[in-house]
Amino acid sequence: MEYVYAAMLLHKAGKEVTEGAVKAVLAAAGVAVDEARVKALVAALEGVNIEEAISKAAMAAPVAAAPAASGDAPAAKEKKEEKKEDDKKAEEAAAAGLGALFG
Repeated sequence: MEYVYAAMLLHKAGKEVTEGAVKAVLAAAGVAVDEARVKALVAALEGVNIEEAISKAAMAAPVAAAPAASGDAPAAKEKKEEKKEDDKKAEEAAAAGLGALFG
């Protein structure tokens, strides 16, 4: 992840994302640099409009999060139903115990 952050930092600063620049940022942050990962990152970003990629990712994130939130609703409803059943069983057990007192 720090490799992507280094590339984004360079881009934001208006610098070219090159192997040497990414290595320098990582070294300055105290990260052990993996040459293969740096080369792969720079090669993957070649010809990519980073601003466009960031704006697309920012727009896609809220849309992707919406279904996940609605997917949890049935599970929450099931938990409420289970809790009601457990409470009812506890009340029945307590009533049975009271009956033994007056028995």
